[in-house]
Amino acid sequence: MQNHTLTPLEVPQRQIRAVYDDTTIRVYQAYSDAVADAALAKGTFVSPPFKMERMTWIKPSFLWMMYRAGWGFKDEGQKRILAIDITREGFEWALAHGCLSHADNTMSKEEWEAKKNASPVRIQWDPERDLFLQPLAHRAIQIGLSKKAVDLYVHQWIQRITDVTPLAHEIYALTQDGQVDEATARQPLETPYILQS
Repeated sequence: MQNHTLTPLEVPQRQIRAVYDDTTIRVYQAYSDAVADAALAKGTFVSPPFKMERMTWIKPSFLWMMYRAGWGFKDEGQKRILAIDITREGFEWALAHGCLSHADNTMSKEEWEAKKNASPVRIQWDPERDLFLQPLAHRAIQIGLSKKAVDLYVHQWIQRITDVTPLAHEIYALTQDGQVDEATARQPLETPYILQS
């Protein structure tokens, strides 16, 4: 694991930062009790209640997940925060087979539409969040999996699922009490991700 934490001024606008080791990378998702309990019992997602036919978004950024799920307090469908360790090969397969969610200036709209329709993965870059869930200047990646990618995710990539809802609630409580240093220390240490290939 890398130990150097970049200061905000050093962070590139688009950079994948994550908890990872030689074989796995951690991503986050938030679900209802039914989906979370079934996944924790089985070690992967179980359909039903998990919907294989829907696009499922994975996020390496803990704080972006907290923003999306409101620390697990936003709604019943996102009350359980799961940390999912997946193979780095799977993660990098998703990156290699992804298409940006929105067209940019690197290709025509027609080229982007064709790529989007052919791709089972969407890539989206959204403003990273701080401990108070305020937007930062740099971005965090979200990866949307559909079709073949969801099947690979559920049946091959997932190595371990951990319920980190108590951790989320603890960090949130510390921020509410003004204990910013303590809250920062409890955060998962995310470092710049280095591609294997």
